[in-house]
Amino acid sequence: MGSAGGTGGRKVGRPRAEHRPDTGLSPRDELLAAAAELFTTHGYAATSTRALADRAGMRQASMYHYVSGKEELLAELLESTVTPSLTLARRLLADDATPAEDRLWELCRTDVQLLCGGPHNLGGLYLLPEVRTERFAGFHAVRAELKDAYRQLIAATAAGAALAKSELDLRTDLVFGLIEGVILVHRSDPDRPVSAFADATADAALRIAGV
Repeated sequence: MGSAGGTGGRKVGRPRAEHRPDTGLSPRDELLAAAAELFTTHGYAATSTRALADRAGMRQASMYHYVSGKEELLAELLESTVTPSLTLARRLLADDATPAEDRLWELCRTDVQLLCGGPHNLGGLYLLPEVRTERFAGFHAVRAELKDAYRQLIAATAAGAALAKSELDLRTDLVFGLIEGVILVHRSDPDRPVSAFADATADAALRIAGV
């Protein structure tokens, strides 16, 4: 995703609002960290650009030196919840030496860990009404490619190979819906161990796929 000011060091003439401990993050990454915290705790609509800038330790005017606004931050956070799984999915699709059932299970498990891991429930951002707008087309395109990878892996299993197209599409919708549905379960029980949760969800996904 493009950056209004890049990911390099701070620019001359854009002083920070206050002295803060050096986090080692670039100003843009500090804004992303602030957005992840505030969007998931206070809500996207309720978070002002001033609040984002204050949390990142910079002046509001300086924020626009690095990003165009909070929509850009939300778009990047959304894509960050999908692109690692898509990278894994591409690798798994190319791994013909491993049974498709095992590859599908690994994708499900890893995807759940990504959605539920980390200090903030970024997956919960999927539920925002703003995400349905054209501004977030990049996120929807990456998500669609990931869903197609699920479909290909299901089709590569012994059970999936015997399915008609309509049934394969249905199984894919159900499996993908289960994986993204963990967002709500995790939000209601954030202390649930993510690793056990991920394994159990992957097992359930394979049963839905007919494996």
